[in-house]
Amino acid sequence: MKCQRAIAQSIASLDKTMNRVSVRTHQRKEFVDITRSVADCAERSGIKHGLCVIFVPHTTCGLTINENADPAVVSDILHTLEKIVPEHGNYRHTEGNSDAHIQSSMTGHSLVIILENGHLQLGTWQGIFLCEFDGPRTREVWIHCIKGG
Repeated sequence: MKCQRAIAQSIASLDKTMNRVSVRTHQRKEFVDITRSVADCAERSGIKHGLCVIFVPHTTCGLTINENADPAVVSDILHTLEKIVPEHGNYRHTEGNSDAHIQSSMTGHSLVIILENGHLQLGTWQGIFLCEFDGPRTREVWIHCIKGG
């Protein structure tokens, strides 16, 4: 019984701190600034000190933190990724999106950000981006805040 109660409490806690945000992309390759959505979820969690975990459950998009003040930075990143992993290469995967799989592996699928006083601890010029490599699509971003000790 104690174990079942503990599991029920954990699930109730998860429901309060887990959010799923839908993000619509409009191009095959683009970065979407999701900083405000993540910050809103973190604030709604009510957790003052801890961690904010962000995850995308997709194999052709990723996440990154980078400068969100000058859009040329995002453009440069996308251009460089395209040069490193071109759309049309000698790939064995037959769906035609091998480049997207590789690029998403390069950016990664999760981020962890420190929460302090209920706010994300990002640098002055940092933003959180969903990295679309096989759009346009509707993507999910999962956000879970964990209370610190």
